[in-house]
Amino acid sequence: MNAPPKGVALLGATGSIGLNALDIIGRFPERFRVTALCAGKNVRSLVALAEKFRPSILCLAEPVAPSQLKGLPPRTRVVFGEAGMHEAVAAQGTDIVLAAASGVSSIRPVIAAARAGKRIALANKELLVMAGRFLIEASRLGGGELLPVDSEHSAIFQAIEGHRREDIKRILLTASGGPFRTWTVARMREATVADALGHPTWRMGAKITIDSATLMNKGLEMIEASWLFDVPPSRIDVVVHPQSVVHSMVEYRDGGVIAQLGPPDMRIPIAYALSWPERLPLELPGMDRHLTGEWTFGKPDLRRFPALALAYTAAGAGGTAPAVLNAANEVAVEAFLAGRIRFTGIARTVGRAIESTRCGKQSDTLQSVLDADAAAREETGRILSRSRDTRGR
Repeated sequence: MNAPPKGVALLGATGSIGLNALDIIGRFPERFRVTALCAGKNVRSLVALAEKFRPSILCLAEPVAPSQLKGLPPRTRVVFGEAGMHEAVAAQGTDIVLAAASGVSSIRPVIAAARAGKRIALANKELLVMAGRFLIEASRLGGGELLPVDSEHSAIFQAIEGHRREDIKRILLTASGGPFRTWTVARMREATVADALGHPTWRMGAKITIDSATLMNKGLEMIEASWLFDVPPSRIDVVVHPQSVVHSMVEYRDGGVIAQLGPPDMRIPIAYALSWPERLPLELPGMDRHLTGEWTFGKPDLRRFPALALAYTAAGAGGTAPAVLNAANEVAVEAFLAGRIRFTGIARTVGRAIESTRCGKQSDTLQSVLDADAAAREETGRILSRSRDTRGR
């Protein structure tokens, strides 16, 4: 007798990860069904998805006029905010929670889902960067799985499976290098938003694309990997690999290195997180066109990409420092996208926020982390108001 389809609640349903996940779910209706769809304010897209996938719960960040919800299936209940996300992850029949909502709003709901024993397919790296201790503890207490969706962390997970953790020498976290891999600092200082959004390999949302351009994304992923795989930051090295075919590697103490390769298609790690320990027959374009040409690997230039160095500093400080790093970066990226500061001002602003905010404080409670996040956002706002790094000056 076939098992019933697993229920999936999607947090961040209208983003690139959410839409790719829905593509997978739509391909395998006998394996998965949607129990809840959550998004921020993209009401029209969310309603259209609800019409197709017919979830029991639809969650928005804030209440909207009933006229905006026309077309919803009659049995779909609409909820709002953090309380609504709690309902979504606890919905009857929900087995898997895809945590792809950006920002910190989903921290408590995702931790609650982990504590309840749900499988967490983790695409929001900020959750582990800010509150890794609490999410890991909740997952262990609940007895569920915490599986990575990021292509790099999925690669590491696959390279580690079946091997003893004590045999790991180091993790090699690959980075494309972003659109400014070969640019000078002077040229990056004049980079436009359009330049920074022109990622050479991946198509992602604006925030993560800018993070890829500064290499802050690799810094956040380094902290995330440290929590996921219980490896200290000192044993996680970032390697620039522009072709984005080797998604990451694990080096073992006998000198052997295991790498995971694949086309740069996010549906592959998403499907693996949903179906693990099985693999789905996705029938996507294969590796053939990636097997020709040169694959290159190199060290990142921390002088040109200081955001990565800031992440290692925050990881070493521990406590609330990673939360400050993440919050300051979010505010600085928003300022760059709005045209308020130059591209090179992002890392400079984050560095100033780390210096002026009390970092390294103990994070004994989740609230202490959230308080540090709020304080860092306020301080970063003050720094930006005094900034002389604006494009017009």
